[in-house]
Amino acid sequence: MMEPAVPKYQWGQPVIAAVDLYNDGSHPDVPEDQLMIVAGGPGEIVQVGHHTEANVPIYMVDFGLAVVGCMEHEILPEGSPLPEPEAEAAEGDA
Repeated sequence: MMEPAVPKYQWGQPVIAAVDLYNDGSHPDVPEDQLMIVAGGPGEIVQVGHHTEANVPIYMVDFGLAVVGCMEHEILPEGSPLPEPEAEAAEGDA
């Protein structure tokens, strides 16, 4: 039996969105694929869960406007710099 992955963040911890967060369909009152939280938006972890099949922690983060389920790569500790946007390859580059 595989041990559950240890969460990187804790309940009550202030965090920011590391990336823009869009509705994946889990918020029925918001159109699907609509931007909900902009990268850098502040929030607080209100629950830490676990996705058993993927063996990854899932964080419920209260961003004030909505409580959003986030994976570790989607949040950062409060005060962290945002990651640089990934460089897009120019068309035609090999």
